[in-house]
Amino acid sequence: MTDAAPSVSETATAQSAPAQPATAAAVSADDLAAKLAARLCHDFMSPASGIVSGLDLLEDPSAKDMRDEAMNLIETSARKLVDLLTFARVAFGSYASADVFDARELEGLAKGVFAHVRPDLDWAVDEPQLPKSAARALLNLLQIAAGALATGGLARASTRREGDRMVVLVEAQGPRVRLHPDIAAGMAGQPMGEGLAGRWVQAYYLYALTTSAGGEVAIIPGEEKITFQAVVPA
Repeated sequence: MTDAAPSVSETATAQSAPAQPATAAAVSADDLAAKLAARLCHDFMSPASGIVSGLDLLEDPSAKDMRDEAMNLIETSARKLVDLLTFARVAFGSYASADVFDARELEGLAKGVFAHVRPDLDWAVDEPQLPKSAARALLNLLQIAAGALATGGLARASTRREGDRMVVLVEAQGPRVRLHPDIAAGMAGQPMGEGLAGRWVQAYYLYALTTSAGGEVAIIPGEEKITFQAVVPA
């Protein structure tokens, strides 16, 4: 059983990321786009390389006894690449024709990503549809939570309506759950420090996405648990 998630008002004392126009202006749109593109290329490179390695094995006459391993590597890598591409298409906004998203479609995208990481996914989203900003926030929060649970655990996704706002929650639960400082900085709207751009840029993108929609993000620490929250107009 998980504890009931706090209401929006109860997160006032949590580590939150309210709108900070002056801070946000410190990161240009071009710089954000370049870092986000680099992050995506990094994510796609591993499965793409796996496909190429498998094909190389198939073409190597001295490795005929490894044909089954090569085919398995190609299949696994291709599936991962497709899962990441379809996820990124919605999470990072290249698929912009829809104003609302079916929750079943979002669940499928999330399961595709969690099929390739250690933590498990608990999908507890009751809303049949989510507005675009909430859908993108949910997917990004889930991927961030998966990163916080690098050694395994459970990421629980849920949503609720509070008046004219949609609250998106992802609880990352695990004995070794860890919030990297780059993630905290990005979700607080702070420019990147000395860390890795790949960690920071998704968190900052989520901050920019949410605040531009008139919402906010927050990080709520707990015992062996971190709750990531986004609040956006419903």
